[in-house]
Amino acid sequence: MSISYGAYTACLHDRSLGEALDVLKGAGLSGAEVNVGGFIPSPHCPAETILGSATARDDYLGIFAEHGIELTGLNANGNPISPLPNEGLLHAADLRRAIRTAGALGVKEVVTMSGTPGTDATAKYPTWVVNPWNGIDMEILDYQWTVAVPFFKEIDALARDNGVNVCLELHPRNLVFNVPSFERLIEETGATNIKVNMDPSHLFWQQAEPIEAVKRLGSLVAHVHAKDTKVFPGAAYRGVLDTDFGHVPAEAEGKVPVAESYWCTAWPQDPAWRFVAFGLGHDTAYWAEFLRTIQAANPDMVVNIEHEDADYGNVEGLQISAKNLLAAAALIG
Repeated sequence: MSISYGAYTACLHDRSLGEALDVLKGAGLSGAEVNVGGFIPSPHCPAETILGSATARDDYLGIFAEHGIELTGLNANGNPISPLPNEGLLHAADLRRAIRTAGALGVKEVVTMSGTPGTDATAKYPTWVVNPWNGIDMEILDYQWTVAVPFFKEIDALARDNGVNVCLELHPRNLVFNVPSFERLIEETGATNIKVNMDPSHLFWQQAEPIEAVKRLGSLVAHVHAKDTKVFPGAAYRGVLDTDFGHVPAEAEGKVPVAESYWCTAWPQDPAWRFVAFGLGHDTAYWAEFLRTIQAANPDMVVNIEHEDADYGNVEGLQISAKNLLAAAALIG
């Protein structure tokens, strides 16, 4: 039994699947997670073709075997319970398709997010309640949970039927964004096949401790994203709940999509925090302890790098992350 170390191929979207797998292999990794819908395109997984043909499934898995990489996860991060019709309905359909595709391919884990509803049944836009000190906010949350619970009961049943775990990323701007909100989801849905994708980067900037979160969740953690965060001096006056972001022009190159006609915004020049290559926010000793805790939760855990450090090119950043991840892994044996 051993942890599998790989990477999410979204950062290599400009390469063919085979070329992306060669990059992972060259970095010393053995697993790959590919996107199948949600916020971003899915150039590395023709889900509809795979679902429609056993031959297509065999051919697709053959690409991984040919390059010496195991397919260890599918990703459909999005907002499946958004009131925006060009977001919620599409992302929910993508998630259902991802679960069926994973089942057909024998992949055990689908990564996604809980998503965020609006304030009420008439709302046009998603609304993330951060600190419900006002009773109005409690009413909003009460409504949002009435949307989330039946949806994830359905998703849990679909996942169970397909032999898949749906692993939620505890990501801010989602109804389920930390350990207590995840625990509430499990309590209210009675889910058996909804788990956590432990991405420490999002817990760091919330001032949560990923190691303690893993200890608390235990077997509810079923997938890991190796991703790091660095807190900067700007946090002293910005705090971590910062709205000082900027619009990105429609004609700008390299935009990252989040829904039809929407994309990621521009970060402040002096941010409180940002994502960095794995190992550049926390040292090797920290990550070794994190991996020991992961190993205690599940000795066969899948750990996939998610590279989102804008200071490095996609291949360079992935290689830095892989070097640091494997160095930490060497310390735990």
